[in-house]
Amino acid sequence: MLLHVFVFLPLVLLATSLPLHRLRLSSGERPDHRLIRWWQGGLMRVFGFRMRRRGTPLPGATVFVANHVSWIDIVALHSQRMMGFVAKREIQGWPVVGWLASRGETIYHQRGDQASLGGVLHEMLARLRAGRSVGVFPEGRTRDGREVGPFHARIFLAAVEAGAPVQPVALRYGPNGNAQAEVAFGPNESFFANFLRILGDPAREAEVRFLEPIAPGAVDGRRRIAEEARERIVAAMHDP
Repeated sequence: MLLHVFVFLPLVLLATSLPLHRLRLSSGERPDHRLIRWWQGGLMRVFGFRMRRRGTPLPGATVFVANHVSWIDIVALHSQRMMGFVAKREIQGWPVVGWLASRGETIYHQRGDQASLGGVLHEMLARLRAGRSVGVFPEGRTRDGREVGPFHARIFLAAVEAGAPVQPVALRYGPNGNAQAEVAFGPNESFFANFLRILGDPAREAEVRFLEPIAPGAVDGRRRIAEEARERIVAAMHDP
């Protein structure tokens, strides 16, 4: 962890501070985005996760929606696809993770503040219209890992107005997701306590499954999109 944070991270930051945003690799990805993904993938390995990706993330302007288990979800998704996440504002103050989230183009939301949500939707719409992707956890909060909660439909408004596809993503930890509860926050567990606990856990698999996307206009209305996205993720969570 110390090597990854105090040696590799400064090198990545130095490289990403260069004017590389106009360059493209053969895959079409920006070099600075590739470096951020590489570092996030390394962080997953530091925590003992063996990454497995199934499916293919869509290129271009896409709203990626995933089930929410823990703070590690952001790292897992970032290791596979660069996207600007919508996350609670408290994350901004978390050590290392909060700073990285800001570098990763995170859109911060003050939970319970309708004005803040309006600003989030406005920023999401602007990014999608500019051809950039956004990552969202529509449950609105982490859970105990034993179930996928209901999806809030309003967050899908930006996808509807931008005419952007929505791609559901199922995040599973451990074989067939049997370690969801171990990775999730325990009752009254702080971020730092969860961080140390996961760091000390045995190695386990982490699966990021990109599911069949919902094309613009394929489903009528944001509420039905939310329901369809959740149904696909729940089905994938129970798929052996």
